[in-house]
Amino acid sequence: MPRNKEIKKVLVIGSGPIVIGQAAEFDYAGTQACRSLKEEGIEVVLVNSNPATIMTDKEIADEVYIEPLTAKVLEQIILKEKPDSVLPTLGGQAGLNLGMELAESGFLEEHGIKLIGTTAETIFKAEDRQAFKDTMEKIGEPCAASLVVNNVEDGIKFTNTIGYPVVLRPAFTLGGSGGGIAHNETELVDILSNGLRLSRVNEVLVERCIAGWKEIEYEVMRDAAGNCITVCNMENIDPVGVHTGDSIVVAPSQTLGDKEYQMLRSSALNIISELGITGGCNVQYALHPETFEYCVIEVNPRVSRSSALASKATGYPIAKV
Repeated sequence: MPRNKEIKKVLVIGSGPIVIGQAAEFDYAGTQACRSLKEEGIEVVLVNSNPATIMTDKEIADEVYIEPLTAKVLEQIILKEKPDSVLPTLGGQAGLNLGMELAESGFLEEHGIKLIGTTAETIFKAEDRQAFKDTMEKIGEPCAASLVVNNVEDGIKFTNTIGYPVVLRPAFTLGGSGGGIAHNETELVDILSNGLRLSRVNEVLVERCIAGWKEIEYEVMRDAAGNCITVCNMENIDPVGVHTGDSIVVAPSQTLGDKEYQMLRSSALNIISELGITGGCNVQYALHPETFEYCVIEVNPRVSRSSALASKATGYPIAKV
């Protein structure tokens, strides 16, 4: 794809302060992206409230703001700096949520600013649990039996029909926070009420538990003309049920046969095309250890921690591209 000449000044949303024990992959991704934007002669404004990152060095961006990462603060910075575009896909879930908030409130449209690297519609289709499920059903991709609930009662009713254990996944939360696996009604009520409280849209997905299946991820990229590539696939040493962030991940996968590899690769390319993603994307799968049955767990329509791993393991500069 040729460069879009209309883009002159970009606001990059960083991932904010690093919590001790977390890895700083987003700093690596953000630094790559800021450098490649500057290479194209684009002015870069960076908002990242973590002064300890390489990203906040003066030579990485033209203007650096160490401010709280909230929609209100971003609005003030936008009014002062007047960027024509906002790049939300390099700040992890925090960056994505803020981009969505600015788009949904109408602030970006009002000031003639566009989201780049993805669209609000794509983020919604990938991040909103019900919209994602509907999209997967539309293209015939299997998901685990599930229901989006807004209250505890509905969660209990649905779980009684599919049986325990169930996985609870709040919509629009960071690193799966607020989610968990419930083995009985007491755990269900406990995790579900916490998940609803933490979700930005008061939504939690209750789904059949597929813990113990292999967890496989595909790192895929697509441009606005629809050309797609698979950068690599990865396999978690721990099965589904242990969060990816707490598991060792191996790239490329070690235990998949060619048939399984190609089956999931085709699926990942179908998904990125249907979601209309422009940029990088990470698709997570659960694969039954004995059969060819698989489920799509979720899609990150952004640079994820796995993207940084894939980038370093393969030498392919995902964030730069």
